[in-house]
Amino acid sequence: MDSLPEDAGAGPLAVLSRFRLDFHACLTARADELSELADAALCADGPVRTLAGLSLAPEHRRGHGALYDAVNHGRIDIGRLRRSVAGLPLPRAADGRLMLAVDVSNWLRPGARPARSACSAMSTGAGKARRR
Repeated sequence: MDSLPEDAGAGPLAVLSRFRLDFHACLTARADELSELADAALCADGPVRTLAGLSLAPEHRRGHGALYDAVNHGRIDIGRLRRSVAGLPLPRAADGRLMLAVDVSNWLRPGARPARSACSAMSTGAGKARRR
């Protein structure tokens, strides 16, 4: 029988708090600044267009110089971060069923290669070369 993760019975705030601690432990250089940078990026009101603009977010309590220092010299232990994310409990409904989100929108992605887009088109065959 599989054992439950240690946070399985914990509330969402406890799980988030534990993940924040684990995330901070993954930051091996400039940890405090990178952590504030992540908070600012997650709490931004819209798309983040510049780092300097991100430094103006209320969650970012340092100057823009510290932000650039963190981006240039900060380090993340990717393996440890991967284990932290993989160790998070899966979201469940009140009855214990897994709750997963899927994007089923039909919006075309402008950056997608044409072969991968989900729009249909009828071909008239006019562009095909004819054999003689």
